[in-house]
Amino acid sequence: MKLAVLADIHGNYVALQTVAAHIEAWQPDLVIVGGDVVNRGPRPRECLQFVLEKQQSAGWLTVRGNHEDYVIVYDHPEAPRTGPLFEIYQNAYWTYHELDGDISALKAMPFQQNFFTLDKNEVRVVHASMRSIRDGIFPRTNDEELRQKIAPPPKLLCVGHTHWPLIRQIDRTIVVNVGSAGLPFDGDPRVSYAQLIYQDGDWQAKIIRLDYDRTQTERDFFESGFMSESGPLAPLIMNELQTARPRLFRWTVEYEELVLAGEITAKESVQRFLADLSKRNDN
Repeated sequence: MKLAVLADIHGNYVALQTVAAHIEAWQPDLVIVGGDVVNRGPRPRECLQFVLEKQQSAGWLTVRGNHEDYVIVYDHPEAPRTGPLFEIYQNAYWTYHELDGDISALKAMPFQQNFFTLDKNEVRVVHASMRSIRDGIFPRTNDEELRQKIAPPPKLLCVGHTHWPLIRQIDRTIVVNVGSAGLPFDGDPRVSYAQLIYQDGDWQAKIIRLDYDRTQTERDFFESGFMSESGPLAPLIMNELQTARPRLFRWTVEYEELVLAGEITAKESVQRFLADLSKRNDN
């Protein structure tokens, strides 16, 4: 059996097309998308439509990621639409409008997909870990914590969320973080997905890295209105694309409480954060 798993597209339509073409050339038996199809990127409508079409035409399966949840929040009238908290999540509000407020497909995405091979070995795909869609598996995750994050342990567990690809054996389980098909964070700007082959009772896993037209994706950030309309954190997300490094998390640690307390505006905090990166030559 041949299985392809991709995740964390984040509205990067150009990258998604590149990954999908590679997958189709490989001709797997099944393709699973491990969450975060939309948000934190410029072409959420196109990406979601593409994945939904693949569900219908090729049997692709999906699971829900945390960024689907961020967008779903704005289906509730009480969700913030002004103020500092709104500015922090304004990109999700922008995505909600890009989807014309139709988030039924996002709501329909399950927490996990799983199936059993003929010899009764379980394969499971979730967005981050079995603990939650925001509790990720990193290269630095120690063995004991990893056991908790995969419990109950299947033969194969595939995840995304961290944007850091890895393949790791723990006890009788192969854990594969497929990385990101739209926004890598490991310093390598090439997008990734996982190819998995089941043979003679064992899974063999391989991370595929692919170049794509990042110049077009950068244009998409401006042409879609993302940079001008999705809020003050948009430059951080553009920087993530350009450097293949996580910026929102570090900004959150350093500035979110200050912004929420009104001690600095979100726009000013982003300007200061990026200026500090430039001074440290942190690329």
